[in-house]
Amino acid sequence: MPGINEVAQLAGVSTATVSRALSGNGHVSEATRERVHAAALELGYVVSSHASALATGRMKNVGIVIPFLNRWFYGAVLEGAESALLSHGYDLTLYNLSGGGDERRSVFEHFLLRKRVDAVIAIALELTEAEVGRLHDLGKPIVGVGGSMQGVRTLSIDDNAVARLATEHLLALGHRSIAHIGGNKDSEMDFHVPSKRRVGYEEALVAVGITPDPDLFEAADFTLQGGYAAAKQILGNPRKRPTAVFAASDEMAIGTMLAARDLGLNVPNDVSVIGVDDHELSDFFGLSTVAQFPALQGRMAVDILMDELKPGHREAGATNTPLPFELIVRSSTARPSGSKDSR
Repeated sequence: MPGINEVAQLAGVSTATVSRALSGNGHVSEATRERVHAAALELGYVVSSHASALATGRMKNVGIVIPFLNRWFYGAVLEGAESALLSHGYDLTLYNLSGGGDERRSVFEHFLLRKRVDAVIAIALELTEAEVGRLHDLGKPIVGVGGSMQGVRTLSIDDNAVARLATEHLLALGHRSIAHIGGNKDSEMDFHVPSKRRVGYEEALVAVGITPDPDLFEAADFTLQGGYAAAKQILGNPRKRPTAVFAASDEMAIGTMLAARDLGLNVPNDVSVIGVDDHELSDFFGLSTVAQFPALQGRMAVDILMDELKPGHREAGATNTPLPFELIVRSSTARPSGSKDSR
């Protein structure tokens, strides 16, 4: 196997320059970096992760802690983060905390503290003060995705504003009887996403003089099946059937559309439906939604982390970066049937 000396000789540089060029640590001109990479490729030289760790103190590995792996949103954030990490030459170690409190304690008290990772990204997890303290004590940078946390650089979306935007879209179409399928106590999650979206929905109604009707709220678990069951309850009541439904996730919104179909209702002629996420199936179903770009969230988290891992980085303190969101109107929403302006 060729060594670093052979690469240096072929590229016409010192071994120190080869090390800087291949590790990304330290200044090397772009022309020199390309020459070193070309020499390494020609010789088939691969940097030893063990030797690199000994030389730089870095494992070139980031730990990602996530509450669920089998849900589209979290998988999409993870996919965006993984793509960005690979582009920087980093591996990732995934810690799935769906097992509950004991598993979480094990991850933060043992696995992350064994120095197997250089940094941590927490996706939709509100870290405790003790968890943050343990990681900071070991000099491991942390980036959180999902909400602001004391002592941590974070990226968060305004869930209240997201819900208001979705509800305001239905109100602008002329709907006045608007139901909401949101979360229950079991699906409250860290950062209280379901509660914030319900509050945003209610605020949008109150702003136009509509008193929220508790009979037009149904709790579900942010899955397609949960949305289907909740929508059956709301849409199956002929005495109080709404003309529109705002579901707090696209999966629940798609479940709502399927429930409407099974009840013999047409979307959007009989009932309009809007969700949140811009799920990969949303376009197929023609679902109007508020997109929150989960893959972008993952890439943005990595960009912040890479900046914090740079040699000589100056700590910027705990700041929160707002995440973008956008209303995407498709065929699942329309003016209520029989309205004066309908065509």
